[in-house]
Amino acid sequence: MTVSLPRTAVRGGALAVVAALALSACGAAPENASTTADGKTAATATSAADFGGLAALVKAAKKEGTLNAIALPRDWANYGALIDGFEKKYGIKVEVENPDGSSQDEINAVTSRKGQDRAPDVLDLGSSFALSAAQQGLLAPYKVAAFADIPAAQKDAQARWYNDYGGYISIGCDAKRVATCPTTFKDLLKPEYKGKVALNGNPTKSGSAFGGVWAAALSDGGSFDDIQPGLDFFAKLKKNGNYTPVESTPATVEKGETPISIDWDYLNAGYADEFKSKGVDWTVTVPSDGQFSQFYSQAVNKDAPHPATARLWQEYLYSTEGQNLWLKGYARPALMTAMEKAGTLDKTAAAKLPEVSGTPSFPTEAQQGKAKTVLGQGWAKAVSG
Repeated sequence: MTVSLPRTAVRGGALAVVAALALSACGAAPENASTTADGKTAATATSAADFGGLAALVKAAKKEGTLNAIALPRDWANYGALIDGFEKKYGIKVEVENPDGSSQDEINAVTSRKGQDRAPDVLDLGSSFALSAAQQGLLAPYKVAAFADIPAAQKDAQARWYNDYGGYISIGCDAKRVATCPTTFKDLLKPEYKGKVALNGNPTKSGSAFGGVWAAALSDGGSFDDIQPGLDFFAKLKKNGNYTPVESTPATVEKGETPISIDWDYLNAGYADEFKSKGVDWTVTVPSDGQFSQFYSQAVNKDAPHPATARLWQEYLYSTEGQNLWLKGYARPALMTAMEKAGTLDKTAAAKLPEVSGTPSFPTEAQQGKAKTVLGQGWAKAVSG
């Protein structure tokens, strides 16, 4: 069974930081919110057309001059190239705070810094976290030019969030440190993997780890309505000593601390490229017994201190250039099908994606909420002791 979620984000990886936001005293948000000659404000614009067109949005964004982003590692789904491309195209500085942060960290930053000039402008969230942020009234409705081409199951009807890129849960393995690399969740229970199996984060806070638990559930009789088998699976891993609480990152992999990592295929595939020059033979397998596909979601902070730049960033990410840059990072862009039909998809990059059979399906908001609740109540107990 192949399953997929609308975007759910968490990062992992000790990566290069683009630029950290100043964490000193709280400043007030800029008073001169971008406004057109006829009184339209970027903060309330629900599309570029609503603000007078893309050219007007670009002009206003350049005046603001900065984009506050959070939890965007440069080597996560090729975000480094996306950030550099945006800066070069528009001459706007992208400031990235806490690049290794989780989706929950992003939401916390929005709620705790409301009205401050260091609040995040945009968010890249895991699906359940995007839904939660929308329900809390934290997100601004905004339709990018390509909104109609985003599959209906992968966007909020009110355009408060929509999927951007995704992939499949995979098993990454250091073939030089592990004699026989596991290819299924069932394999992970074998005694030879004692102390070697890690997740990229805490599933109650991290989208990638959340996906890892759900994939494990699917491998052992679970479903969209029942993530409990996934908790039971990790309880077994912990009991037999195979699970390590060390959160996997490129740094922990290089040091040999997490020789087996359950993570998105686009991250593991990217790491494989990165590790070649460092003597690490990193193999990547999408487990046949727990195929779980998930997308992350983009959103604009309703109280973004740089509202025009926040909306321009979304336009860039959903442009042909932006979508193909995600594809070059081994992630499947939300507009992949539409671009393939239009002949604008980077075919060379698409050919390098891991082959997976089946068509992804998406759990409902209720199913996601239920799974998040079950995880919140049972994860600590499952891996304690």
